Amino acid sequence: MALFKRSGMWRDVNPAGMLADFKQVWKQAGRNRWRIALVSGVCTFGLFSLMAHQGGEAPHLPPKITYITVLPEHRTDAEIMASNIANQKAKERFALEQAKSDAEVRAIYKTLGRFAGMDVDRIAREADAENAAAEKARLEAIRKRREEADAVLASEGKPTGSATPAAGE
Repeated sequence: MALFKRSGMWRDVNPAGMLADFKQVWKQAGRNRWRIALVSGVCTFGLFSLMAHQGGEAPHLPPKITYITVLPEHRTDAEIMASNIANQKAKERFALEQAKSDAEVRAIYKTLGRFAGMDVDRIAREADAENAAAEKARLEAIRKRREEADAVLASEGKPTGSATPAAGE
């Protein structure tokens, strides 16, 4: 009988008690017991038949990785340098155009402010002071990060990058 030894949660299951409970409920149902059994059976059969017709899906396949294919695979260093220079020039042209556009918009707002009776020169000075303070704070944060990185590199015995200027300096 070691084959049928109950363990874990099955240790507390008693089939005799289960059958006795079922018999008690069956008797309490009275004249409606067959109707209740029929409705229960139909509901169970209906649910399982709906589940049987549903299709299951396997886990998604891992995505196929496509690397950047717009650049030629075997470019020379000279070609890379030329494309980088061309991109930098385009970026600088765009920045120049953007600066011109910003200056025109600023002039329009100054004219509008003068018509509205505002002291646009004072407002411009305050805005310039705020921008200068923000730029100074940004450069100070860069300097602190560089010093921290240099300290970490020095503690590891690696050469530091303190000879290279920070962005915007």
